[in-house]
Amino acid sequence: MLYPSVDSLKKKVDSKYSLVTIASKRARQMQEEKNMRLVKYVSDKNVGKALEEIATGVLINEVADKNVVYEDEV
Repeated sequence: MLYPSVDSLKKKVDSKYSLVTIASKRARQMQEEKNMRLVKYVSDKNVGKALEEIATGVLINEVADKNVVYEDEV
């Protein structure tokens, strides 16, 4: 059984693509910096821990400002 469920995660993040992107970036950050936001995790792997953070609301998807032009978009 998958924890947290995809249905509960879809309530927090609007698309599966965004969910995968957020979780993978956070998992990489956990691997490099060893900073944990929750006291206890069910999962042993960083991707699972990132998904748990999304499910609990600790990790949120911030909407990008459309007026900001990033260097790689020029």
